Amino acid sequence: MTRVETSVSLLCLPCAGASATMYLRWRSLLPRWIRIVPVELPGRGSRSAESLVRDFDGLVAQICAEQAEAMHGNFAIFGHSMGALLAYGVARRLRSIGRALPVALLASGSSAPSRRDPDRFADKIDDASLIADLRTQGGTPEEVFASAELMRITLDVLGADYRVCEAFLYPGEAPLPMPVHVFAGREDDIEPVRIHAWSAEAGGVYSLDWFDGGHFFIRQQETVFLATLAQRLGHAVAGDRHASHALA
Repeated sequence: MTRVETSVSLLCLPCAGASATMYLRWRSLLPRWIRIVPVELPGRGSRSAESLVRDFDGLVAQICAEQAEAMHGNFAIFGHSMGALLAYGVARRLRSIGRALPVALLASGSSAPSRRDPDRFADKIDDASLIADLRTQGGTPEEVFASAELMRITLDVLGADYRVCEAFLYPGEAPLPMPVHVFAGREDDIEPVRIHAWSAEAGGVYSLDWFDGGHFFIRQQETVFLATLAQRLGHAVAGDRHASHALA
């Protein structure tokens, strides 16, 4: 493990249908030098009274504006599934508007931006399809399925988030000038070639770590995943230019 003398803020973006609370427990599980900043998106959790956002670029711009204070000094951006796509969008926008860049982009459980399936969310418009998707991916507590109120909230948020993903258009820009560290589940239904394509987004250091489990391997393999996350982030903070490799 790279020795870290400097703390870093880790902005964590949620997956589709979820809120920032999915990352709260990490505060007690990761080293103290990592300051977890769970990013709450409009329309869920503590912001449930706000309108849901269905536009990718609009949501990215809003995140950059709202999290400006957290994006000072050493900071990194992590996202799982939809959160990974948003993290990529945030890093790209920060570069385009001349803002400070994160020490690393950490993407989990997501196809690379260049290899996303444009039809992935096209038919997920009715409740039955959304519920089936929740069942397939796992990660949703049974009490949510058992509660009509919680299920209604979840489906509304999930539907809006799928529209966000559907609105994404790959820009085909130059690789990002920062380390890109990717994490994936071996039993996830995302084709490995779509995950390996993240390497094209890294202008320098790149790594890919695989874990047993499905789409929510970050919970199924939480201990080993968080240890790997801390290691990758430690290398990034230390400026280790020799930490670039992929693990099968």
